[in-house]
Amino acid sequence: MSQTNTPLLDEVAQWSQETCRQKLKSNYDDYTRILKVITDMFLPHIDLSELEDECFSKIVPKVGTMFESMVKELVDQVGGLSSQNTELVALLRSILQAMVQIIDALSTCVRHIGTFEEVPDFYAIRSLPPCIMKVLSETFQHCKESEVVYCGRLSLVADLLQGLFKEAYSLQKGLLELIDRISLDSSAAEEEISDIVTVIHNMLDICSIISNLDIALHANTWKFLIKQSLKYQSLVEEHLHHGDISNSLCDNLLVSFNNCVELAEQMKHAGLQEATQSPEYKLFQKTAKMCRFFANTLVHYIKEFKFFLTKYCNCYHQLYLQIISKFPPSLCAPTLPSALSEELKAAALVPMDALLLQLLPLRPFVELVLQNDLPPDHELPQCLMLVSVLGQLASQPEEVLQLWYTGSQFSEETPRLPLYQALFTSFRRCCTERRVPVLLPGVMMKGQAQVLVTLHNHICVQLCASVAALPPVYFPVLERCLVDTVLQTDTQTALLATDVWCFTARYGTAELCLHHVLLVAQLVGRDQHTKQLRERFLIFRMILFFQMELAASFPPSEVENLPVWRHVLLRALSQDARPSVEADIVGLTQKALTDWQNGGYKLGQVDKVNVALLSLLAVVRVQSSPEEQCVLSAMRIITQLWLRMSPDQVQTHPVLQSTLQLLLSISAILVKNIEPQVIFQVSCQSSTKCADQLLLAALEFLSSLGKIFVPLNSQNQILPRLSSLFGVLLADGAWLLQQHTLEAFSQFAEITNHEEVISQSLSVEDTKTKVVNYLSKTINAQEDVESRLRRLQLETAVIEQHNERLEMNKENASNKLSPCPKRARQETGAEEEYSRYVQTAESALKALQALTEGKDNNTAPPPQWLEPRLQELQTLITHIRSSRPS
Repeated sequence: MSQTNTPLLDEVAQWSQETCRQKLKSNYDDYTRILKVITDMFLPHIDLSELEDECFSKIVPKVGTMFESMVKELVDQVGGLSSQNTELVALLRSILQAMVQIIDALSTCVRHIGTFEEVPDFYAIRSLPPCIMKVLSETFQHCKESEVVYCGRLSLVADLLQGLFKEAYSLQKGLLELIDRISLDSSAAEEEISDIVTVIHNMLDICSIISNLDIALHANTWKFLIKQSLKYQSLVEEHLHHGDISNSLCDNLLVSFNNCVELAEQMKHAGLQEATQSPEYKLFQKTAKMCRFFANTLVHYIKEFKFFLTKYCNCYHQLYLQIISKFPPSLCAPTLPSALSEELKAAALVPMDALLLQLLPLRPFVELVLQNDLPPDHELPQCLMLVSVLGQLASQPEEVLQLWYTGSQFSEETPRLPLYQALFTSFRRCCTERRVPVLLPGVMMKGQAQVLVTLHNHICVQLCASVAALPPVYFPVLERCLVDTVLQTDTQTALLATDVWCFTARYGTAELCLHHVLLVAQLVGRDQHTKQLRERFLIFRMILFFQMELAASFPPSEVENLPVWRHVLLRALSQDARPSVEADIVGLTQKALTDWQNGGYKLGQVDKVNVALLSLLAVVRVQSSPEEQCVLSAMRIITQLWLRMSPDQVQTHPVLQSTLQLLLSISAILVKNIEPQVIFQVSCQSSTKCADQLLLAALEFLSSLGKIFVPLNSQNQILPRLSSLFGVLLADGAWLLQQHTLEAFSQFAEITNHEEVISQSLSVEDTKTKVVNYLSKTINAQEDVESRLRRLQLETAVIEQHNERLEMNKENASNKLSPCPKRARQETGAEEEYSRYVQTAESALKALQALTEGKDNNTAPPPQWLEPRLQELQTLITHIRSSRPS
């Protein structure tokens, strides 16, 4: 090698960075020629074993410094660049040409190494890769920033910049091929391992620079990076910057994905979605291909290095949610042409299932997903992700199932919900999506086309499929989740849990079914906050043995079991079980009423009557014949109660409002059996100044009156009162109550024989217009999609706040239908009885006064028999006053 140690080479090797910079400014052409002489004339005569020590270690670092100085000189001088400043243009072009020559010289070095039959090791070339990658980074960064650096003067040097980029592209390709030939085994020295790790990290830096420059170069660089990481996995896995690599993959995937979405939207607006030969479509395909590449690469990387990536699970979780949120049925998903949407699904959505499969065993990911704190703008994607988890768990080992299904077990663990509880919680938070409703592809059935189904349907099917494959050891956890969810305030979420519970009971063994039925019955019997269970669960098609077992465990003849039987669908009972159950319930109701009467009609006993009436309501709902004994007994009970009701007391005591509500609901069912004087009493009790739920029950009763014909001698008492009630309720400003009133009025009007009630109810023109518009299904104002969505979102927040208040204050909420703990002193039995009769008489007389004075829109004159009857009443009042004790 003595022939290579010329004074010139020795001098160049000893130059400092500042000397290089100064020499460059003075005459850089000479030194690029020197470098070319070295690489073209001297390099071919140096053996592979001597390349590093005799040439690369001495020359290559200086080349890197020289190249860096050239780039800096370009940036410093470009400010004065203009077409008039020819001297500066010439200087900058000379620097760019010199940079091209340096890259060409480095390419010569790479090609020379490739001519050796012997595969080099890193020791033989260790100075070369870092220098080349430094040059590549400087070059690509300068090309990337060229529009900013050269501003409007880019055309003066554009040809050289293009040539510079092409040379760098070729140099990188040669370097990657060279490094790919090198192999390290398990006995590799630390220096060699460090070298390959440095190469991987430098390539990662280059990837971040070239992401917007060239798609093919970007993809090939990433392929090399991942290939080297896997090739030396056992050697480098503890040294790699896994977070930087995986986060960069996530970022590149999201950028490509969002670019695809934007391109698809632009093509839609321009009407180019069908133009498959257009430049826009080809760019979309290239971008989608990169999206698929990054998604698959990320999945593969996580698969191989998953236990080094546990700290970055939040990144993967957010990536999943962001991608899912851009596809239907997400409300924020853009509307894309179907063909482009399908390509995008294949590129990004399909790999998400593979990504999820790799993340399932990672405890930090499980804890992150199953925490109760969900991102507010990703409710539906989170819910759909949990459904996907359910579908993939069947193939997982026991330790993974335990992580997902059981939730956190100890206080020192990071809190996490059981998977089923997390799914129900997530479904509850999709309130807006449930009300729109959003639709998803349903399960394909043989011989039937696939249809779109609601979110409730979709999740219910997936939950039931999961339950069918659930190991028995996790059934207690499932049952606890179902109980908690059924008892919550959100009705649709509770209904979803009920549907799953029904499937669980019927899918399992007979013993399991019986266990679940008795469990629900116990909950209903002992928990005062189980109104959500009403008519949802108990006894649909239960076999006779279970019916008898339920009756034996919770005898309907005992008062404490009435809360159970009021939830039972009695129609589903067998002919052997049903009559005795109904008879027991009716008997207990009559007994509760008798005990109340015998006790002096005290308010403190009304709760017991209400509990019995709830069960009686369940009985009368399933009766088919008015002649059945249960119907006749129920008629006697409600007739007695109606005659005891006082409007003033109902307004004062909430517990009596509950009684009135139940009486109205039962009377609506038994309306054909009710005597006219009772109907008149009911109409006098009905008032528009009461709670909404009571008004709804009153509307139910009013609509049922269309089924009957009021006798002639009672029409003047009853019909004007009905017209007045309908008129006031139809004029109410609350839209929800108004809607129910319109429904009730239309049902009454459709079947009634008393048409005068209809005309008198519609005496006000605005009210008449409302009814006509309702019957003709006229839409006053068409709400656009965005406005409706904003309204639903605002309503969702209000509903959720209301539900949360109910759950946080269950005790207070349950007391709303009970007597106030502090109330006025109760009257004695005799005083209360006097008060009730006087109030009843007063209410009737006031109603009669309204009729005679025409206040209820009654234009007909009073009947002739009215005056004699009033005289009789006056005589009776005089007799009562004279006979009272002094």
